[in-house]
Amino acid sequence: MTEAVIFDCDGVLVDTELISNTVLAGLLTQAGLPTTLEDCLRDYRGRSMTSVMELATQRHGAPLPDISDRYYAETKAVFVRELQPVPGVIDALDRIALPSCVASSGPHHKMEVTLRRTGLWERFEGRLFSATEVDRGKPAPDLFLHAARSMGFVAASTAVVEDSVAGVEAACRAGMRALAFARGTDAAALAAAGGEPFEEMSELPGLLAAARR
Repeated sequence: MTEAVIFDCDGVLVDTELISNTVLAGLLTQAGLPTTLEDCLRDYRGRSMTSVMELATQRHGAPLPDISDRYYAETKAVFVRELQPVPGVIDALDRIALPSCVASSGPHHKMEVTLRRTGLWERFEGRLFSATEVDRGKPAPDLFLHAARSMGFVAASTAVVEDSVAGVEAACRAGMRALAFARGTDAAALAAAGGEPFEEMSELPGLLAAARR
């Protein structure tokens, strides 16, 4: 039985992924590693900036300049103008009564911008956890285990709502149920990582109420 739920932020609550990865692709390309939007969505989606830079440096074969400050500045400028909640997520949240929190690869300052812009801040204020608080980001389980301990959730009865392969892998490694939102990620890849794919946020309350597949 699912007794608690942890939400990823980007791509699950707030519709940031195309904005964020478009900016990231441009900055990595400028830094010397030619990268497309498709590359970013496939390889970096769901990861912290620390993890992104480590992986990008490995692929480049040499150190890359730190693009973090530019990335957050450029994405914030677009978020405050254009960002919207993920379609259907507000109605879904209204139908979910389980104890919940947010655990994101992004830093707290990013979550505050995106959740305030989309009207979701008040729902989760004081229950936000970032990969900056743990040693290892997704796909390691550290962030979800940290969030669960802080909230008093039992891993085996906690579901994680994720939209990335790295996030699904992290949830599974934490011993949690992984509900995999497949709006922008290949459902087969999410399932192969151990997730239970679903296509529309309107499905989520029913999935949380149902037994693990």
